Amino acid sequence: MNDPMAQKSPAGTSVLRASHIAKTYKEGKLRTPVLRDASFELARGETLAIVGSSGSGKSTLLHIVGGLDTPTEGFVELEGQELSKLPDAQRGRIRNRSLGFVYQFHHLLPEFTALENVAMPLWIRGTSIAEASAQSKALLDRVGMGHRLEHKPGELSGGERQRCAMARALVTRPACVLADEPTGNLDEQNAAALYELMLELNREIGTSIVLVTHDRQLARRLDRALELTGGALQPLPPGS
Repeated sequence: MNDPMAQKSPAGTSVLRASHIAKTYKEGKLRTPVLRDASFELARGETLAIVGSSGSGKSTLLHIVGGLDTPTEGFVELEGQELSKLPDAQRGRIRNRSLGFVYQFHHLLPEFTALENVAMPLWIRGTSIAEASAQSKALLDRVGMGHRLEHKPGELSGGERQRCAMARALVTRPACVLADEPTGNLDEQNAAALYELMLELNREIGTSIVLVTHDRQLARRLDRALELTGGALQPLPPGS
């Protein structure tokens, strides 16, 4: 079988590395293995799709590489630091500095405006209100949301909410964005527009992207595509 780890990044350019990740959930005597040997390496500026059927463990893998969950076996390195070895506070800081997250459901805070939602990661980082607002406005302008700065999520369309979520993920200019079915809750037109925007921003900002999706056609447009099956990752077979 082909080993995704053989497709390594050039020396010194790796942003994210997942090595032999296994995850088993335990409840009493019941053991439910979800991942058994998932490995990949991501270069700076690279886009990677992870494809799999519902229940294959795609979201679990994304949570582990994002430091939101811990593997049963294996390890994750983010910009050279092994996440499981870091204290919780330090792991939170590296997530805020190096990662952005986009989900199928936007997870915007309903009581805050679009501008405030996008500025939130900068506020957490300690950026001044004025500077955070300026950076957030510039990025919202870039994603076509400059006319909706003061609108709250409930006043935005589905596509607008996801554009806002994309801006929030990118506002800190992270090394990598982890996107979990970000177009899965949109109609075809809005999904295509968001996808194109994601790739444009990848080229402009240089942020790496890991995109979890069930859409094989979409996955093939990224730099690489891997398939999660049987708890392990393999290159997506041609024509599948």
